Amino acid sequence: MFSFNIHNHSFSHVHFIGIGGISMSGLAEILLENGYRVSGSDMKSSTILKKLENKGAVVSIGHSKDNIGDADLIVYTDAISKDNPELLEAYEKNITTVDRGTFLGQLMKLYKNSIAVSGTHGKTTTTGMMSVIFNNSSLDPTILLGGELDQIGGNVKIGNGEVLLTEACEYKGNILKFYATIGVILNIDEDHLDYYQDLNHIINTFSDFVKLIPEEGHIVANSDDENVKKAVENSRCKVITFGIDNEADYKATHITFNERGLPSFKLIVNNREVYDISLSTIGIHNVYNALAAIAVANICGVSMDCIIDSIAKYTGTHRRQEYKGTLEGATVIDDYAHHPTAVKATLAALRNSSNGRIICAFQPHTYTRTKALLKEFADSFYDADKVIIADIYAAREKDTGVIHSRDLANELVKNGVDAEYLGTFEEIGNYIKDNASEGDIIVTMGAGDIYTVGEMLLANK
Repeated sequence: MFSFNIHNHSFSHVHFIGIGGISMSGLAEILLENGYRVSGSDMKSSTILKKLENKGAVVSIGHSKDNIGDADLIVYTDAISKDNPELLEAYEKNITTVDRGTFLGQLMKLYKNSIAVSGTHGKTTTTGMMSVIFNNSSLDPTILLGGELDQIGGNVKIGNGEVLLTEACEYKGNILKFYATIGVILNIDEDHLDYYQDLNHIINTFSDFVKLIPEEGHIVANSDDENVKKAVENSRCKVITFGIDNEADYKATHITFNERGLPSFKLIVNNREVYDISLSTIGIHNVYNALAAIAVANICGVSMDCIIDSIAKYTGTHRRQEYKGTLEGATVIDDYAHHPTAVKATLAALRNSSNGRIICAFQPHTYTRTKALLKEFADSFYDADKVIIADIYAAREKDTGVIHSRDLANELVKNGVDAEYLGTFEEIGNYIKDNASEGDIIVTMGAGDIYTVGEMLLANK
C-alpha cells in the first residue's frame, strides 16, 4: 500500500462523486488495489460500477448527502454541479474535497516516471498504443486510460513498476494540476470554448503545462502542428519531436495503405536509424499517434524490436473506429469523434478503407461546442455519402435554445452534403435499416450515447 496524502493529510476512506466516469473509476480501482476504503455515487449503474463493487467499493446510485458516510476525502468530477448534495455535505462537515484533476496530479507524484498524454484529439488511442507496448515490456506500468482496451482488460491496469501512464485532458486547465516527467502534446485545436476564451488561451495553457515538466524530463511534441510548436517554444526540458511533413526526431516517410486502409511506413529516428512500421488501425491520424507512442516508449528504454512488434498488435480501444458487426452486409462501426478535426480524420480514414457508401449518424456533443464550431463542423463531413444528425447530447450543459441540431443539418445541406436531422435514435435506426445495403459502412459518431443506435440495429437484425 502506498502512502497517499493531500495537503499534508493522510486518508483511509475516499468517496468519489461521479465514480462511474472512465477516469474516476480508474482512480478508485488504484486505491482499492492499495488497501483504501472506497465508496462512490453515480446516476446510473454500469459494468464499470459492477467491477468496482466486485473489488470492494461501496457504490450508491443517485446522489444523497448520506452517501459519503465517514469518508475523510471527497473526490469529484468536473461534471458535478456546485449544489450537489454530497459536495455540500462535505463542505458542511469540513471534509477535504478535491477535483479529479488535482487528485490525479497528486497520484502522479508517487511514481518515478509519470507520462501525461495531452492534445485535443487522439489521447485515448495514443495512450492505448503505449499501453500495449509497455505491457509487453519489463516496465510493468500503472495505466489510466480514457477508454476500454481489451488488451489490458479494461480502462485501468495496476502495475508494480515505477511508471504511471495517463491521459491528460486540458478541460478547465486540468493539465496544469499534473506532475509529469514526460509530457506529450499530440495537437492543439479550438475546443472546450465554454471554458477557454479563444485559441490563444488554449495554446498558453499547454505552454504552461510544458513549463511544469522538470528540466530532466521530456516533452514529446508534434512538429507538424503550428499551435504545438508555439506551446513548446519556451520549454525548459528536452523537446522530442515527431511528424510527417517537417523535420522531426521521429519521422514517418514512405507511408502506404493496404486494401483495408491500414498504414505502413518507414520510421526515421534522429535522421539515422530506419525501421519498418505497420499498424492495425486505419487513418493517417493514427500514424501521428503511433509516432508519439513510439517516441515515448523509446525514451523510457523499451527496445525498438518490442515497440515494432507491440504497436502492430494494437487494434484499438472501444469507441475508437470500433467494429461492432454487420447488418445486411453493411459494416457497423462506432467512433468517439466529437470535434470537427476528429470527425474529418475518422471519415477520411473510413473512405480510404472502403469503396462503399458511408452513412454517418452524428450526435453533436454539448451546445457550446456545436454553436462555437458550427462552420467547422459543416466542413467536416464531405467524405460521408449520407449524414444523419441526432439531437445534441447536453452532457454538463442546459439547453438555452440558442443552437439546435437542425442548424448543423441545414449548414451541411448548404455545403452540398446529403444531410438531414432525425432527432431520436428510433428514427435514425429505422432510416438506416431501410436504406443501408451490402458494402456500406454505417458509422455512429459522437461522445454521447449514439453508439446505442448501432447496438440496437445489430440486436434486432
